[in-house]
Amino acid sequence: MNFIVLLSITTLTIAGVFHIYWALGGTVGLDKVMPTKDVKALLSPGKSLTAAVGLLILCFAFLAYLLNFQSSNTIPYFTEVMYAGWFLSLIFFLRFIGDFNAVGLFKKIKSTTFANYDTKYFMPLILIWSITFAFISYNAG
Repeated sequence: MNFIVLLSITTLTIAGVFHIYWALGGTVGLDKVMPTKDVKALLSPGKSLTAAVGLLILCFAFLAYLLNFQSSNTIPYFTEVMYAGWFLSLIFFLRFIGDFNAVGLFKKIKSTTFANYDTKYFMPLILIWSITFAFISYNAG
């Protein structure tokens, strides 16, 4: 299980760093992570929001570390940390299911670059994150 947790921590860290990179003006990979419809982006988050999401994702990686590699004796408010892990598991699972339009398992828009990447890479990764947070939260309790 430690390998999967380390893989999740690593991929969450990479995702967080990419968001911060994009917030600072980077463009590598940006065309593959933005949902589109008729060549028009469905989202246009600002730099501040993108940076905030990046920092939040880095916090998710740290939360996974705490839940798996720290004991309840060393962390104040460990129960709240455990519940946060369950909450993230649910959030990631809901993202896996999607919005029934452009992202997730039941998306209607399926012929864009983003839809292709979402199906092949993002959805499996997000499902792994969801399952990982469920397992480490369960084991922490």
